[in-house]
Amino acid sequence: MDNWDEIRTAYQVARLGTVSGAADVLGVHHATVIRHIDALERRLGVKLFQRHTRGYTPTEAGQDLLRVAQATDDQFSQLSARIKGRGNEVAGELVVTTIGGLSQLLVPILSEFQAAYPDVQLHYLTSARLFRLEYGEAHVAIRAGNPPQQPDNVVQPFLRLRQAIYASRSYIERYGMPQMPGRLAGHRFVGFDDEVSRAPTARWMRENIPSHQVVFRSGDVRAVRQAVLSGVGLGFLGTYETEQRDDLVEVHAPLEEWESRLWLVTHMDLHRTTKVQAFLKFLKDHTEHLRGDSI
Repeated sequence: MDNWDEIRTAYQVARLGTVSGAADVLGVHHATVIRHIDALERRLGVKLFQRHTRGYTPTEAGQDLLRVAQATDDQFSQLSARIKGRGNEVAGELVVTTIGGLSQLLVPILSEFQAAYPDVQLHYLTSARLFRLEYGEAHVAIRAGNPPQQPDNVVQPFLRLRQAIYASRSYIERYGMPQMPGRLAGHRFVGFDDEVSRAPTARWMRENIPSHQVVFRSGDVRAVRQAVLSGVGLGFLGTYETEQRDDLVEVHAPLEEWESRLWLVTHMDLHRTTKVQAFLKFLKDHTEHLRGDSI
């Protein structure tokens, strides 16, 4: 691509959604922004934006450009900081993606990080799909299961999440205390709505609990958790979720086979940037009390 100014302009339009907003950030006239967008679209032969009365919305091609430009902008910012002697500056957008269900653990840490670095704009994304770090969709990914194998990624062990089976006190009062293992007839369970999940707790439930006893299923981690808390049935919760709760009873202690491994994943192009390194250190420091063999 011959003209970085055009790409940078398109990036700001995609990020902000308006020509005027991009013009303000770039310090140029709005006509210059429109001229750059038109020239870039002619050069690429595709429409990058849908124009409407409220502003500009990126097309699929525009979203691809936004991701690549974001990663490139991050690298230029880091290079500029080193050249100007501002290597300790932590600022700009930081995108963190995780599996669902970790908000209770991570959001307080993210809040403290943002307070410590107020010039950072945090985006916290939770989704079952894998965000593509190589396209700049995220700066840091927290993933579960086996170590990720994507090329050009830096993978570090993070935490081992312990899982146990819990029931609310209201459930115990109504149905009695289950005897585990065995003697579970008549008891009700809460599970996830994924019959082919490879999660260790999902496999255990498929192999040990008749389907008619799983009376509540959901693909929403928060819904499953709330169902257990509300007394719908027995269910798996992370031990970190149940600390200082007197309304829950541990029905079965954690087993090693139920543990989930978490990994910190970054792309090699952004791994050494000041912003990413500051966040990784902050995250590790603030989970140090959990970083034994398991939590």
